[in-house]
Amino acid sequence: MTEITGFSVYFNSDEEKKAALILAEETEKRFSFTPELNTHSCFTVTFAQSDSKNRDCYSIETKNNSITISAKGIRGFMYGMGLLLRKTQFSGNRIFLTEDISGDYSPFMQIRGHQLGWRTTANSYEAWTVDEYIQYIKELMFFGCNIFEHTVFDDKPENRNRLMKYSQADFTRELCEKAKELDIDVSFWYPNDEKELGESVNNRVDFFSNLTNAQVYFPPGGDPGEFEADEFINRTIEISKAVKKIHPDLKVYPSAQSPHGFGNWGDVFINEMEKLPDEIDGVITGPNCAMPLHELRKRLPMKYPIRLYPDITHNVRCEYPVHFDRDDWHYALTSTLSREAINPRPTEYRKIHRLTRQYIIGSVSYSEGISDDINKMVWSDMDFFPDAELSETLADYSRLFFPGADVKKAVSGILGLEKNWEGDPAENPHIETTLFFFESMAEENPGLLENARFLMCLFRAKCDMLVKTRRVTELELIRKAKKAMRNMNLSEAENILSTPFDKAYNQLRDEIFAIGKTLFEKVGLQLDVENYCANSWERGATLETIDNPVTDRLYLLNRLEYAKGLETAEKERFITSLLDRNKTNKDEYYYSFTENSFTELGIPQEPYFYMDFQGDRPNVNNGSIPMSMLKVFDHYSFRMKTGGLTGRNYDLILNIKPRYRDEVTDFTIKINGNILYQGRQYGGTRDEKRENELSAPGFEMQVYRIPDEFIENGCIELEITEPKIGIMLSEIFIKPNNQ
Repeated sequence: MTEITGFSVYFNSDEEKKAALILAEETEKRFSFTPELNTHSCFTVTFAQSDSKNRDCYSIETKNNSITISAKGIRGFMYGMGLLLRKTQFSGNRIFLTEDISGDYSPFMQIRGHQLGWRTTANSYEAWTVDEYIQYIKELMFFGCNIFEHTVFDDKPENRNRLMKYSQADFTRELCEKAKELDIDVSFWYPNDEKELGESVNNRVDFFSNLTNAQVYFPPGGDPGEFEADEFINRTIEISKAVKKIHPDLKVYPSAQSPHGFGNWGDVFINEMEKLPDEIDGVITGPNCAMPLHELRKRLPMKYPIRLYPDITHNVRCEYPVHFDRDDWHYALTSTLSREAINPRPTEYRKIHRLTRQYIIGSVSYSEGISDDINKMVWSDMDFFPDAELSETLADYSRLFFPGADVKKAVSGILGLEKNWEGDPAENPHIETTLFFFESMAEENPGLLENARFLMCLFRAKCDMLVKTRRVTELELIRKAKKAMRNMNLSEAENILSTPFDKAYNQLRDEIFAIGKTLFEKVGLQLDVENYCANSWERGATLETIDNPVTDRLYLLNRLEYAKGLETAEKERFITSLLDRNKTNKDEYYYSFTENSFTELGIPQEPYFYMDFQGDRPNVNNGSIPMSMLKVFDHYSFRMKTGGLTGRNYDLILNIKPRYRDEVTDFTIKINGNILYQGRQYGGTRDEKRENELSAPGFEMQVYRIPDEFIENGCIELEITEPKIGIMLSEIFIKPNNQ
């Protein structure tokens, strides 16, 4: 027996003792937040080895203050201990269970894990020691994980940064040895990108020969990957033969992720898998999937289970962008928070989990760092308990990681962070409420300001508030400036738009940067490139993007500067055009992928289109682009319908971002089934004056005259296709040609 704060623990075997020591460590951490705890009011915990054949199952028996956790070994003990800690409330001078946790527990999913890529693209891990890594793995196990994925990269100096404390070989070897002590499986994401097969086989033989603990090998088909599917499968088979001589029980799971520009890659992949190679044990699907999950499961031989590789870390330019089913994350938030911001999205990932769970045996998520920490725990809990209530999972998260805090406020705050991203931040009332929850929690429990997970939530809440404050302020300045511009008082408009932000705004911004510094010092979270070693602005470096434009204020200042070089009459014409840029009469049409919703197109788009967002990029945050052009629709086809075009002599104007012009030979525009244009990109008449005045660098305004007979009783159905490269489109205008 051993005595620890709040618990007396009994054990017999070495694994039971190991579990007791881990419970002691975890309990002491939580006690430090509640020093007034009455240690005489405690539980008696017994770890007992069971004769279960399944390492993932465990049982708990509670009687009065006595708790027995039974499992086959340390893995099951970790799960039982995790549930105990998740349901243990430290409050005032009391420690108590929030509910009776007696029962027999077995997981819904066979595979439950996350990628923890020790590489510079992650925004934190490479700053950690192996022991810090293992601690994070323990915490994932408390929510039911049975596998984590290590990423293998070319360990050259140019692929490292100053935060890395190990060589990749030493880190991997030590990590795998310590993971073995926890009985958690290890998967290896190892791109198959050598030119020669022999080199590829030899490299993997060398790698796996140095490891005593390896359960899964995952070669991605694409992202990265540049081989045709038949060659990719052949390489996978040959590598499998070689590495299974070293680790006979190793499972080989290639992914059905197609490289860019390989048209029938998915069909060839299925053809190869229908040959039923024994060297392959299953298939992974994830970003850049060769085909939808339903189709993959329907076509793939049942011999091969599917493991999902869900992207729970990215917010834009990814597999599941924020509001993936409607893609309407407001550009002010997208621009300032970017691709890998701290992003609790529990309700959205619950929806994705429910959409995918029937086709798979589990998942190992695609993750870059700890910005998605809450998502990891939520996803893992659903893998184990598919019908878990989100509010209870988040309450567990709070009890486990915010000991002594007000659980209801924590749950409301985390859910609030997701609600903060609904609609225009200027109109979102949740942003103030969410910040209140976290600030009041910190006031009630000052120790939380030393808690990195709490600080991450507080950081995001303050970022959201900063964006809202700036947007509300700037929209009012723009309203006043446009009134002055209508009256051609351009100097007055410029002065209005140049109004500095007040003291409260700057203080909030300073608080955000101070928390960013603390998070780097505590957990290596890399929120900027220069000071904290982030890989790039796109890799979670929120402090690099937080000041990006959230309105057209800088764009209008840019255009006012342009107007200074114009003659009076031309200046008046230009200012009028600028102010009326997106204005339409009743018999006209305008659509912006940024400003308008997809439902306004009248026709659902085919799945798996991509939105190439521009607003967080360093080269466009200087006022060179209007907000209405920030989202660029990138797909092989586009469709929409509208009516009310009661005039004549209409022009179709497409604001296009061109690429690969020489490779495109079948760019097609149809109106009501009639071919308006077909041929090379882009076939219209360039409106270079409009481009120069009202568009942005890198875009083209292409104009096409619509024959009157193509329009049917004022209605059109527009279809644009390009089967090889696709089209990148930001705006559509249909206006009468008045010339």
